[in-house]
Amino acid sequence: MTLTPESADWLQDISGATSIEEVHHVQTLWSGYGQILRVRLNQPHWPNQASSTDAMKFTSVIVKQISPPALEEQGGGHPRGWNTSRSHHRKLRSYEVESAFYSHHARRCEASCRVAKSLGQADFPSGQIMVLEDLNQAGYPVRHQGLDATGVDQGLRWLANFHASFLHTVEQADQWKDLWPIGTYWHLSTRPDEFDAMPSGELKDAANKLDNRLNQSEFQTLVHGDAKVTNMCFATKPNQPPAMVDFQYVGRGCGMKDVAYFLSSCVSESECQRNESRYLATYFEALRDAMSTRGIEQAEFTSLEISWRKLYPVAWADFVRFLEGWCPGHAKLTGYSRRMVELALDSLDDQHGHSHSD
Repeated sequence: MTLTPESADWLQDISGATSIEEVHHVQTLWSGYGQILRVRLNQPHWPNQASSTDAMKFTSVIVKQISPPALEEQGGGHPRGWNTSRSHHRKLRSYEVESAFYSHHARRCEASCRVAKSLGQADFPSGQIMVLEDLNQAGYPVRHQGLDATGVDQGLRWLANFHASFLHTVEQADQWKDLWPIGTYWHLSTRPDEFDAMPSGELKDAANKLDNRLNQSEFQTLVHGDAKVTNMCFATKPNQPPAMVDFQYVGRGCGMKDVAYFLSSCVSESECQRNESRYLATYFEALRDAMSTRGIEQAEFTSLEISWRKLYPVAWADFVRFLEGWCPGHAKLTGYSRRMVELALDSLDDQHGHSHSD
């Protein structure tokens, strides 16, 4: 798989490169909706850069070519068989959202929550194309499947700084109409097929209440929406914050949704059980500092921390709700996850003065 001729011509044109030297296939997009390529350019001279050095430094770029199959051609492309018209349109919308994030919102992200610089976007008859800074070239070439304590802390601090960057902006809802109204790829209203497939039980019965608790939290920010460890790019320099990629499901939400999902992606059940209080302390300390840096009052942070700590088990239970329908028996459906569900259900019952286990 390689660049389409129209994409290659366009890329050479916008980059000012004398030629395209090399195209390397990085990965195929989920369910065959396109590909990610690393493209090496010969003597680029990008316009609209801050300096001539910047204009010439992006000699390697990441190209995301989105060319979705027609719905009737998808066959068995989804690894778990969830090929539906709804799934197809959700994926198409997700690429529009990612394009909008990089174009209009990513500039809020500073070095503490690093993202790739957007270098160009276009629509062709064959599909959409995005050109992004190559984070490997920028000093973030390290990828992990799991993380040690230092890596977990770095990931949590990235999330805290990202959430702080957007805390006060979601109130201006018209600014976010190009993103998901509610972020994360497992959000209940976008997953009715998986909800229908859930086994009957207390979690299924409580799904809407849990969803409402998260959506109606007084404190909302933008959530990454797919903040797993494999979407994190770590730096070669020690103690340098990582960068994040893949913003297809960014949207409004409670920051605990990102935190719970991130932890589920990179540490074991026993580590979650043993280190939960330390993980949350790391996140909230970083969030306090990031909010202070951005001029947000300490009193507001204190109220937010009280609110979001209560929502941590709710966010975890909300993700378990998705997994139970999407892939019963998934490795993330652990004893720790079950305990989070129990706590979340108890928190709903506490509002009504009784225990769900009565």
